[in-house]
Amino acid sequence: MITNFETTYSSDAEAPLLSRDLDFYKLTMGDMILEKHPDDVVTFTMKNRNSDQPLAEYVDSDTLATTLDAIRRQGFTNEEIAYYGGLKAQDGEARFTAEYLDHIAAIQLPEVKIANDPETNDLAITTSGPWADVSLWETVVMSEVNEAYYKGLMESHGLSLGDLYAEGDLRLNEKIALLATRPDIKFSDFGTRRRFSADWHEHVIQRLTTELPDSFVGTSNPWFAYKYDLRPIGTFAHELPMVYAGIADQQGDNPLDGHSQMLYDWQDHHRGDLSIALPDTFGSEFFFEDFTREQAIAWNGLRHDSGDPIAFGERAIELYRQYNIDPMTKTIVFSDGLNINTIIELADYFTGKVTIMFGWGTSLMNDLGLPANNFVMKATEVNGTGTVKLSDDPGKHTGSIEKVSMMQQKVAEKLGMGACQQMVSR
Repeated sequence: MITNFETTYSSDAEAPLLSRDLDFYKLTMGDMILEKHPDDVVTFTMKNRNSDQPLAEYVDSDTLATTLDAIRRQGFTNEEIAYYGGLKAQDGEARFTAEYLDHIAAIQLPEVKIANDPETNDLAITTSGPWADVSLWETVVMSEVNEAYYKGLMESHGLSLGDLYAEGDLRLNEKIALLATRPDIKFSDFGTRRRFSADWHEHVIQRLTTELPDSFVGTSNPWFAYKYDLRPIGTFAHELPMVYAGIADQQGDNPLDGHSQMLYDWQDHHRGDLSIALPDTFGSEFFFEDFTREQAIAWNGLRHDSGDPIAFGERAIELYRQYNIDPMTKTIVFSDGLNINTIIELADYFTGKVTIMFGWGTSLMNDLGLPANNFVMKATEVNGTGTVKLSDDPGKHTGSIEKVSMMQQKVAEKLGMGACQQMVSR
């Protein structure tokens, strides 16, 4: 265990800045986006879900702008491109197309606008550009905002970095000790966007790799996957069905038709690989109604990201049994607000019912005794048309009141008014 915190924890000046701040799914999505939608323009907007914890209190806008500009100027390094070019899909072919690698090697990311919103008295961050390019900013901005926030908080309150790391290590000790007794539990790191800092993230990766090598199966962070020879993990995010629905809406079609088109395009582009579907973009009940038997057979599993995890797991098992599919041949990845206790609870509940894995984020990579932030950066427009997300948790809905209401009505029509009355009345 590292004990000399003040001298050991220092920024990795040689780290490629983009990959250090990315989730792998930004790249797996980007490759498909460049092929299928090279000309669509998307806007991303940051939203702080916790108004009682304003980000602007500790984040200096000018310093943040300087940091993001440095990332924009650097782009992807040759080292990063070489790593991505060497990754293989399950069929042994290259994970990323040559066209996408060439594209990101020469990429000039769109500008990011940073301001203070007088209505919320908080940071207002937006960026717009070609979808395959602007998409990369989401996790980068979130990572850098979080790190800037905690740095400012520490300076403002005179907190010791060494004391915080010591507390974080004590909490990590408890997690590792518990997981060492549960070799059945497999998990990956999903913490890039909400980590305390890149340095702390790396420290946790180092410890997990060394102390839980059979339980810790990978990371969504491509830089640490490369540096520690881990499996890079990621498929797609809510962004993909949200924007596909927005494109369908713009074209005068039913926005929900964009969801099935997205699933088809994903399967086509990735040749059946990376087939863990995210069901809750327009409510899981819509997904389960829309997901065909052929898709249930072809896709390896589902990722839970909102709502009651046990109810979701039982509904997924019901679907597989309805289609005469053995649930044990499929995987549910739980990734919503996990902590060590919920991980153990879910592992115990679903043992022998369905294969499960955990994508562990905030409480793994930001558990040092300080309150975690709760902000997101979502795709809010495509070609000037607003996008929508209908989470299984109403507090995570995204979009204008009018667009959310319209989409709820579309879902109600798909499910039948009785089955969706509760959703529409939210």
